[in-house]
Amino acid sequence: MTIKLSSHVLSFSNKLFLSVISLFIAFAICFMSFQYRREKEYKIDLLNTQLQNYNDRLNDFLCNQDTLDIRLLDAYVQEHTMANLRVTLIRKDGVVLFDNLKQDPSLFENHLSRQEIKEAITHGDGYAINRQSESIGGNFFYSAKYYTNQNYIIRSALPYTVSLVKHLKADSHYVWFTLIISFVLIFIFYRFTHRLGMSITQLQQFALKADRNEPIDTDIQSAFPKNELGEISQHIIQIYKRLHQAKEDLYIEREKLITHLRISHEGLGVFTHRKEEILVNNLFTQYANLLSDKNLSSTEEIFSIPELQPITKFITKNKERSIGKEEKRMSLNIDKNGRIFAVECIIFQDDSFEISINDVTQDEEQARLKKQLTQNIAHELKTPVSSIQGYLETIVNNPGLPREKINAFLERSYAQSNRLAHLLRDISVLTRMEEAPNMIETESVNLTAIMQNILNEVTLELEEKQITANNLLPENLTVQGNSSLLYSIFRNLTDNAIAYAGNNITITVRCFREDEQFYYFSFSDTGVGVSPEHLSRLFERFYRVDKGRSRKLGGTGLGLAIVKNAVILHGGSIFAKNNPGGGLEFIFTLSKE
Repeated sequence: MTIKLSSHVLSFSNKLFLSVISLFIAFAICFMSFQYRREKEYKIDLLNTQLQNYNDRLNDFLCNQDTLDIRLLDAYVQEHTMANLRVTLIRKDGVVLFDNLKQDPSLFENHLSRQEIKEAITHGDGYAINRQSESIGGNFFYSAKYYTNQNYIIRSALPYTVSLVKHLKADSHYVWFTLIISFVLIFIFYRFTHRLGMSITQLQQFALKADRNEPIDTDIQSAFPKNELGEISQHIIQIYKRLHQAKEDLYIEREKLITHLRISHEGLGVFTHRKEEILVNNLFTQYANLLSDKNLSSTEEIFSIPELQPITKFITKNKERSIGKEEKRMSLNIDKNGRIFAVECIIFQDDSFEISINDVTQDEEQARLKKQLTQNIAHELKTPVSSIQGYLETIVNNPGLPREKINAFLERSYAQSNRLAHLLRDISVLTRMEEAPNMIETESVNLTAIMQNILNEVTLELEEKQITANNLLPENLTVQGNSSLLYSIFRNLTDNAIAYAGNNITITVRCFREDEQFYYFSFSDTGVGVSPEHLSRLFERFYRVDKGRSRKLGGTGLGLAIVKNAVILHGGSIFAKNNPGGGLEFIFTLSKE
């Protein structure tokens, strides 16, 4: 897959190349300008030196003469002059004594203001380039020298012609040499910056892949050059690999922790210092709803539960001031809805905290259930068997009984045999759920349709007791599970409400919350409710709030036990509590998958 790099007008290598080349070109231009000026000054100095040498020879000639003889001077100049050379003899006060191009020196103006004359008087010698002659016209190159002993100035000059301009022009060979060397160096530096840019681009691609958590090529290290940049890049890749491995290990440990929390037998919730949820398990949500008088739409609402106010105050106290390590843990017991919960809060160093809720009555209940299970089964089986046996013995021992009496006893025996069959069936269902849960077939089940079918089946019972049933489940609410067991959950809860909640009540079933794994259900009625001491035992096998009414109504005492086991088999949990406004409410969860 092609990695799209961040868009820049110029890449790093091009920026580096252009910046350095710009400095190099600026240096080359300055060097050539300096060299050109230096070369031109050298040519001028060389010509000035030649003219000064001529001036010195002429001065030597004049020094050998006793008096200044213009004719001898003119003859010497004519004999020893260069081509087109102009020679002028000037006194220190600027008066022209001799000029080989103009015979009458009186016609010359005073030369004291001439540039080369002023420099010669001041510095001993001087020259002027391309200055126009005010005496005879034309441009000349002047070179003058002041001889203090004779108190005069000898000035020689050459016409500033095209040939002289070419002679004074700087040699251009060094310019071509500089340009060729510059192009070679630019090419070499471009190759260097290009390789450097390729390495940086590869490092950038690696950084982008690492940032997007995409797979890194194993041979990427070999693509970097064997220099300091390559070593740095390899170290970065090695560090990334170690961090990536550490991240993978941390992710695995995190998944282990999350799995442990989900299957833990205590409710665990971890929150930020702002009381925002980080991680909670299903059991924590169930316990929180059991402790609350209303269904919680989010786990953050547990801090409004009155029974948990000591925990809330403890957390607030920790925020307000720094407390010692011995105060970082707080626990309390809560007795609510027939259950005793042990609640513990632990505050961590970053002010996040964990709340654990543990049902401490569960172990005692399970022990008591195991102890009473055999006795309850024997007792429940004994009642219908004894009734059937009594009725049949009466018929056998009294052959003269009227036919109406015999039929009545037979009908009662048949009813007791049906009760016995239902009892054995329910015991079989419970045993099958406990001993072979993996053998139960699952499919996609529409809970909304199941609940509506149940309400249609019990229409007569609802009308007889004037009960209103509200099916508030969302349309087409589906889970993956066993259709028969899911049917038994809602059917047994419905039958239980019809049988025991009373007349003129309302039954409501709804799904009040869902998350990534679970649906949260509420099955409530507005009936008589149950005393708090019975709430924790409703799901026990053969447990009855009224010891005699189950037999009168034909129940087996296993309906809610079947409900609980079916819910657990579908990855959920169930609790019962009394509504503040009256009636009984069952809160349970079902796994989506």
